[in-house]
Amino acid sequence: MAKEASNGDNHVTTKPPPEPSPLRKAKFFQANMRILVTGGAGFIGSHLVDKLMENEKNEVIVVDNYFTGSKDNLRQWIGHPRFELIRHDVTEPLLIEVDQIYHLACPASPIFYKYNPVKTIKTNVIGTLNMLGLAKRVGARLLLTSTSEVYGDPLVHPQDESYWGNVNPIGVRSCYDEGKRVAETLMFDYHRQHGIEIRIARIFNTYGPRMNIDDGRVVSNFIAQAIRDEPLTVQLPGTQTRSFCYVSDMVDGLIRLMEGDNTGPINIGNPGEFTMLELAETIKETINPDVKIITVENTPDDPRQRKPDITKANELLGWEPTVKLREGLPLMEEDFRKRLGISRKN
Repeated sequence: MAKEASNGDNHVTTKPPPEPSPLRKAKFFQANMRILVTGGAGFIGSHLVDKLMENEKNEVIVVDNYFTGSKDNLRQWIGHPRFELIRHDVTEPLLIEVDQIYHLACPASPIFYKYNPVKTIKTNVIGTLNMLGLAKRVGARLLLTSTSEVYGDPLVHPQDESYWGNVNPIGVRSCYDEGKRVAETLMFDYHRQHGIEIRIARIFNTYGPRMNIDDGRVVSNFIAQAIRDEPLTVQLPGTQTRSFCYVSDMVDGLIRLMEGDNTGPINIGNPGEFTMLELAETIKETINPDVKIITVENTPDDPRQRKPDITKANELLGWEPTVKLREGLPLMEEDFRKRLGISRKN
């Protein structure tokens, strides 16, 4: 039975988890592990699929509605006998037989989740309800990728999992922040009431190849601007901080959480902290020393600081990030240059 690492009162699960497929207990035939990845055509999801497909005992099923994801991210697996791709929106029920569910489906960039805030909160709430219903029916273990946004504009620094957050419930970002908070609530309610095996990862800023080039997040913005010889636009005041985790480290943390014995929530992120001006200077130095750095007005409810306390991830999962920002940025630059068709100047 999973150990709770929750940030509220300790609760003991009284109901045993649902029985998985009888194939899991077959004496003479060991079936492959059937793994569902929602949002698997997206940035983090597609890298997770790559890692899961390395194991020949895994069959991976991706569902995605392609709002922010792309088939191109999965092109190497299309047609593979252990891979299946389904166009599906998680706000609609899904009938499928699986053993594990990685629930990543939801736009994570402010540009996309503010484009249709009602749809965003539906994805977080109804989509999570549908995945919990599926997990209950088939006895699957369900991992939710929650977010550091549940901490809002934090009054505690760095943020550990016991912090309840400081979130505006009626702001323009609330569809995402509060949607993920409700998703976490649903996960624990199903865990306590129905015995569902759950895992919750609170993921912090992640970067790497396959990010949407114009998705409005700071690393992709700065790299795209530097490659296009455009000024790097730092939102005022420029002293706000973020921590950036390379995507391969993130995927490793998610798999360790799924395979471990702790429900979470557990922070997965890189505790290396940078101001936005420091990040702009680093990208300028690394990619294009000739670009200018300018300041622009900030967006509402932008958190002033963000840094994960990863003590639990380290102690419970044996996880810590290994890729430094200066090592990850050139890998992302190479991917962006290839997609933009802009080669590096000699």
